[in-house]
Amino acid sequence: MSAPRVDRSLQGIGLCTLGYAFLALQDASIKWLVADYSVVSILFWRSLVVVLACLLAGRLRLVQRVWRSPSRRLLVVRGLLSLVAWLLYYTAARDLTLAEMTTLYFSAPIMVTVLAVVILKERASGWQWFTLVIGFVGVMIACRPSNMTEPLPIVLTLLAAMCWAFTYIQLRQVDDQTSVLEQMLITNGVFVICMMLALPWTHTPSPTSAWLGMLGAGLVGGIGQFLLFASFQRATAILLAPFEYTGLVWAFLLSNLVWGTLMDESLMIGAGLIAVSGTLAMIVGRHPAQDVVGAECSVTQPLYPATTDSELVGGAEGFGAQASLDPESVEHRGQQS
Repeated sequence: MSAPRVDRSLQGIGLCTLGYAFLALQDASIKWLVADYSVVSILFWRSLVVVLACLLAGRLRLVQRVWRSPSRRLLVVRGLLSLVAWLLYYTAARDLTLAEMTTLYFSAPIMVTVLAVVILKERASGWQWFTLVIGFVGVMIACRPSNMTEPLPIVLTLLAAMCWAFTYIQLRQVDDQTSVLEQMLITNGVFVICMMLALPWTHTPSPTSAWLGMLGAGLVGGIGQFLLFASFQRATAILLAPFEYTGLVWAFLLSNLVWGTLMDESLMIGAGLIAVSGTLAMIVGRHPAQDVVGAECSVTQPLYPATTDSELVGGAEGFGAQASLDPESVEHRGQQS
């Protein structure tokens, strides 16, 4: 009886690691594009791909559930806050390396602890404060204040992380019957609508290669999210927590391979401390309602909308994933769409 459980855990670790690799590819693609093209255009096409993928998987039933969701307004507000975070994050991408961006991004879970105490009046244990101090020291080392000549990109990235931390706190109020696909559709739908309104003032002419690159960023980002959700259904949050920080490894590798960036000691030490802080925080102070992934959605809810009977979501032409009467809940604390 124990062998299948071990196999599923190994599958979860593999899917989690691969998922963060795809999300690192998304960030690398967008970092490459923002040097020449509008962040608004990039986010529009990237989000449009995710919306279409959600509709392909959930079809009309997904749209109906989104419209009736009791958390609809909350998720729209959360989508707007996430949009601000992404705009800040990818604006900073013009001046920061991929490794620096990702390292500072992973400070968001650290900020959640502070916000939970301040806003939700939760009590943090001594161990939680200890892990918070470790993470704060890691962020300070990664920022390298003594060598910082252009602080604005770092400030923008930390502000983005703060916005994401606020979205994590908002997830405590999301109805537990709201599925992951519903959250993804609402969040990315907000992105598409807002970016569409801004396009006439921000659009920059793009050749076909750039346009395909934007669509590709959305595709790899969507695949990354889907792989993460699949991994959370196969392994516990505590088991997967350390592997979340493989995102830092992928970012370091891509930064070196694509841009030839050499990793200095301060960034590597800071990234290591942030990873240790996040992992310890998960182990010593885990609370199911705080389990989130990336910057866009909670995964304490079912992956797919509940159905009256078992069916293939998306059919043969879709993802072909089985959605049962009582979908298995998946829990994780986490990143990035």
